[in-house]
Amino acid sequence: MCFPRFSVLAGNLQRLIKGPSFWEKKHMQTWQIVAIAIAVIAILAAIGWLVYTRKRSERLRDHFGTEYDRRVGELEGDRRRAETELTEREARVQELKHQPLSSSERARFIEEWRICQAKFVDDPAGAVDDADQLLSDIMRTRGYRIEDRSDRLADLCAAYPERASDFRQTNELFIKHRSGNASTEELRKAFVHFRSLFDEMLGGQDEELKRAS
Repeated sequence: MCFPRFSVLAGNLQRLIKGPSFWEKKHMQTWQIVAIAIAVIAILAAIGWLVYTRKRSERLRDHFGTEYDRRVGELEGDRRRAETELTEREARVQELKHQPLSSSERARFIEEWRICQAKFVDDPAGAVDDADQLLSDIMRTRGYRIEDRSDRLADLCAAYPERASDFRQTNELFIKHRSGNASTEELRKAFVHFRSLFDEMLGGQDEELKRAS
């Protein structure tokens, strides 16, 4: 068996007693600086992310109002997933809101609304059906999703969050109507909400729309 020379052992012991050399100290200091810098960057990045997510949460809550809390609750408190969905909805409908109807399309829909409103006097249920179909036609023309009522409602609430409660009530009343359980007063409320929806979807109330009321 070979044993290291006594001089080698003595040299190692001497270095341990004296501590690291200048170059060893410099090398250790360099790594320490790098490690500290990485830690500082990581901390700043974490703080930045926290600030970003907090501001995003505040903006989405301000924009969507009750819809924000509703979606978080529907997803059992999964705030990150809810905010991702709401952000995607917001981005999609913002493009659609900047796609107004042409003058001819507005005129046609206003005339159809006038006919629909006149029908309500003698046939409230039929008028509500026509109003719902007319809303779908307007949304389709502007590029909204209408194949699924849930998607249609979600897009409306994202595009006009301040009216989200009215939209949801309209949807609930319409579903009740289709099941044959809506009273005349509930049909009237649904029709009034549809009237507000048309005002929003047509790009705001004007004299021509007032004359159709």
